[in-house]
Amino acid sequence: MQKRRVVVTGLGMITALGKGVKETWPRILAGESGISKITRFDATRYKSQIAGEINDFNPEIDLAGIIGKKEIKRIDRFIQLSLSATDEAVRDAQLPLEMLNASRVGVCMGVGYVGITRLSEAIERLIVSGPEKVGPFDILATLPNLVSGYISIIYGFKGLNLTVDAACASGTHAIGEALRSIQQNEADVVITGGTEAPISAIGIASFGKMGAISTKWNEQPQKASRPFDRQRDGFVLAEGAGTLILEELEHALSRNAKIYCEIVGFARNSDAKHITEPSVEGPANCMKLALEDADLQPMDVQYINAHGTSTPIGDENETKAIKEAFGKSAYDIPVSSTKSMTGHLIGASGAIEAIFTILALRDNVLPPTINLENPDEECDLDYVPNQARRAKIKIALSNSFGFGGANGTLVFLK
Repeated sequence: MQKRRVVVTGLGMITALGKGVKETWPRILAGESGISKITRFDATRYKSQIAGEINDFNPEIDLAGIIGKKEIKRIDRFIQLSLSATDEAVRDAQLPLEMLNASRVGVCMGVGYVGITRLSEAIERLIVSGPEKVGPFDILATLPNLVSGYISIIYGFKGLNLTVDAACASGTHAIGEALRSIQQNEADVVITGGTEAPISAIGIASFGKMGAISTKWNEQPQKASRPFDRQRDGFVLAEGAGTLILEELEHALSRNAKIYCEIVGFARNSDAKHITEPSVEGPANCMKLALEDADLQPMDVQYINAHGTSTPIGDENETKAIKEAFGKSAYDIPVSSTKSMTGHLIGASGAIEAIFTILALRDNVLPPTINLENPDEECDLDYVPNQARRAKIKIALSNSFGFGGANGTLVFLK
């Protein structure tokens, strides 16, 4: 059976750089950082004291008209953030909700964590005050699948209802699942993306003990996320959500929808090597498989949005993987890491970065890798250092690699 063609017709996001695409994207192109000192809790005793917080999000105000105040209090922040991004994406796509065949519209979201904020609060109440202080919705509020469940219920979508967990590749894998669902004629429209609200005392403490997050730049937060730079010392934890509306091409054309781009390739595989240390072979093969799925050659690609977390081994191995996958063409392809500005949104990162890749195609501009002041000699590709760059691009890739060896690559066509 011939695969059906899938296009993107709506985008929505919320990050530390802004509420919405129109607020976030210009700040990305300006090379601004959304990293700051943690205000969510007292982090003075922690090795890392910085994060990509969203400090201007008020669920009761920002979600008014989407979900009631009682329900807002029953759900964790990761669901709230996704509802904000999804509302923007649905409006951007101008989906005719009352005219859609609800059984042919699905939801597939990526989440890396459980609702750790609400769960931490509930455990503290249990320890301090006993079981009577644990709420009836404290567990329901934290379930990853409820992000897709709430979106399905709010909009009445009766098709696919799925949440994907592949750690830092969750958002990319969710988009891939949505793509396959439409290609295989299981749906005409899928609301997809990723969300995460990981900024908590236990998250910062655990990642700090692991040595995975930046600790050297507590007094210069905006300098902390510095992919491919010699002075990088780990990623910066961040929160946010990104939502994309995927639609079968003819379905989109029949309603004169605005089309951002086509998704022409997707691949996923496993390193099968180590829980936290990324390999070279797995990501390289994933990129090759994605190009094969898109029926493209390495020289066809004009931009790669890197996973680029700012960890010493991760950035070096991704550079090697790109060289392995693209051969001589690797040195001709601009590569940038937008995590240098947003921080690492774990399960939401793949969705947010897919949106940035799509906007780069739309606007013919390459987002920069900021804080790249002293390039690592092992990282010798064109990382679009510090300033956005005009460029005519037609085909672009977005990479995501997660703990447990989960790899995902998406290919977008203008």
